[in-house]
Amino acid sequence: MSEPAFTVADVGGTTLRTGRYDAGAGTLADVRRTPTEGIARHPGAPVPVLQRQVADQLGRLAAEAVARHGSRALAVAFAGPVTADGRVVTAPTIWGGRGAPLPLRHLLEERLSVPVVVVNDLTAAVWRHVQGPDEPPFCLITVSSGIGSKVYRAGEVLLDAEGHGGELGHWRCDPSPQAAPCDCGGRGHLGGIASGRGVLAAARRAAAADPGGYARSALADLAPDPAHLDNPALAAAIRAHDPFATAVLRGGLTHLASAVTSVFTSIGVRRYVLMGGFALAIGPRYAELLTEELQRLGCFGLTPDEIRRMVVLGAPDDDHGLIGAGRLLAARGAARRVVTTV
Repeated sequence: MSEPAFTVADVGGTTLRTGRYDAGAGTLADVRRTPTEGIARHPGAPVPVLQRQVADQLGRLAAEAVARHGSRALAVAFAGPVTADGRVVTAPTIWGGRGAPLPLRHLLEERLSVPVVVVNDLTAAVWRHVQGPDEPPFCLITVSSGIGSKVYRAGEVLLDAEGHGGELGHWRCDPSPQAAPCDCGGRGHLGGIASGRGVLAAARRAAAADPGGYARSALADLAPDPAHLDNPALAAAIRAHDPFATAVLRGGLTHLASAVTSVFTSIGVRRYVLMGGFALAIGPRYAELLTEELQRLGCFGLTPDEIRRMVVLGAPDDDHGLIGAGRLLAARGAARRVVTTV
């Protein structure tokens, strides 16, 4: 009997991806990408409208993919807290404010008539990095349009049934009234400061405050008008060690490093795997700068050499959620209807 094929989807703040996961070979194929019909494309739209748009978009694309793949099941990695029964509690990078929980698993199963698993996108991505039952503890951190995290320890992702846990992006690290806004509507959250969107906004603010410094930086060659500055240009300047761009990034990394030290001191996790479009676009330079901040802050009980080994980069692609969702679905057995953990 041949191994089953699964359809997998990854819904992020910028991009919605679908693919075919071969459970026998452990390979991913037929990956298709399209802009997510959320807040990034429709700023200012009400939360219920964006929820309907994204759910309809996902349902349509998933139905097409399930038909193409001859799938027995669908696994969805979604950027936001997800309950054990597949309800999306909130999705700041996709529809902004909190809104009512979206029963995404129920909606998709009604439409597709196949078993559906819905998990947080980082929960799914964790399983790409688990090589076996003896996998040491690690914390997966994504730095993209937002910031998220999940801790893997002793064979499980540390979350409760309502999806709480692993939301470092919504830690309020700047309590000042003028702190940078977050997509969720709050202010001073780590994701609003240190994510790709947050650092880009900080670079534009820095350019307005110091136009001479901006004019002397590599950023001015890439985007003479700071209003037209984008993340690829910012990442390129940081990779090239541009002082202006690097100083902007360090402002966010200080807060991210503080969050990492808090995780370490509270539960002793020593390995931090970085993924997400912004961090991976900067590449080794991002890990280097974050490590420098960790060394400056210090990690209680660790030597400088031990701190240097804490941060590693994930695979340089955007398939973490797709592959992880497929591996998770295969491990649980999609031939039966499953109730997932988040």
